[in-house]
Amino acid sequence: MERALRYATGLYLIGLVAHTIDHLRRGTGVLTHHVFWAGNLSTLAGVITVALVFNRHRLAPVMAAAFGLPVAIGVAAVHLLPHWSVFSDAFPGAAPALKVEPISYVVVITEIVGAALTGIIAMRILLRERQLQETTAQP
Repeated sequence: MERALRYATGLYLIGLVAHTIDHLRRGTGVLTHHVFWAGNLSTLAGVITVALVFNRHRLAPVMAAAFGLPVAIGVAAVHLLPHWSVFSDAFPGAAPALKVEPISYVVVITEIVGAALTGIIAMRILLRERQLQETTAQP
């Protein structure tokens, strides 16, 4: 299960790096300050999670479980929903000047799937550990 967590986190990392490159290609000037800073905080949490997972730190499953699904939902809300707030960098209906291309969708979906899988697998690891503890604690 830990190997699956590393694969999922690796997929997330590929999506994160590609998404960051796509933002640089599109230009960060198209982002609201809200999206810019939320993205930076998400990236920082992502880098910490990746480091913990790949270093097999004992807190990796906890961090990955807390991080994965919220980031997947957040990135999806920011990019895949039509414009809904200052937290939108909506791809659907984007003006040509915003340079949203098919590759933008591919990298964002890769990041979303990787983050979601990271969170789900980490939760399964934590559940398995809890069940093991309960089993061994019984007389």
